[in-house]
Amino acid sequence: MDNSVRDWAQQAIAQCVSTVMRSRHAVRAFKQQAVDRKLVEAILADASTAPSGANIQPWRVYVVAGRVKDELGDALLAASRAGTMPAPAHFPDPLPDVFRARLQDFGARYYASLEIDRADTAARARQSERNLHFFGAPVGLIFAIDRRLKPHSWIDLGMFVQNVMIAAKARGLDTCPQVSFAPFHSVIAEYLQFQPDEVTVLAMSLGYGDPEAPVNQPAMPRERVSDFARIVGFPEAPSVP
Repeated sequence: MDNSVRDWAQQAIAQCVSTVMRSRHAVRAFKQQAVDRKLVEAILADASTAPSGANIQPWRVYVVAGRVKDELGDALLAASRAGTMPAPAHFPDPLPDVFRARLQDFGARYYASLEIDRADTAARARQSERNLHFFGAPVGLIFAIDRRLKPHSWIDLGMFVQNVMIAAKARGLDTCPQVSFAPFHSVIAEYLQFQPDEVTVLAMSLGYGDPEAPVNQPAMPRERVSDFARIVGFPEAPSVP
């Protein structure tokens, strides 16, 4: 293979990967279309190539579908309405201003797409409850880790989760990662018979997204590279005449 063909092939691969990554977004409304078990297993096999410190591969995944998924969702919803679960604490309080501004921007875009007024707490609560039934997706995934591991192993799990989302999108499937499941660990662990040292980190909805659903329409902005990266040591780019 000569250099020109090799360069073309490399550019095509890069463009393909870029397209998959940029097209992935959190989907919260799904078609009622089944997902084949072998397809889920292929996604997880690809995801398992994620790096991990000393190759300990700390991820654990529980995949639910059908009646099992529905019963788990019912149990979580009952626990939520009973008020027996600890309040979610996804972010510190107070949240630094730069992050609070992004959080508020997300909330405004999200609820506007659903035509839910900020003051309508009942409607907001109903939408939040849809989390616990995986937004109607045909497949739910629960990601767990051994609670004895250190933070860097949680980073390994994060890379695995990202791989799941990218591998799914490459196959035409959509996802929504959901940290809202974490406070319900005791319910999840009992229902799915976790190992004693496993802890729930997050869940994920998986299925074929409904592109017509308003909740899937908002585009969430991203910061520019120059806003979050400091790049040093490269030669200066030549000035454009």
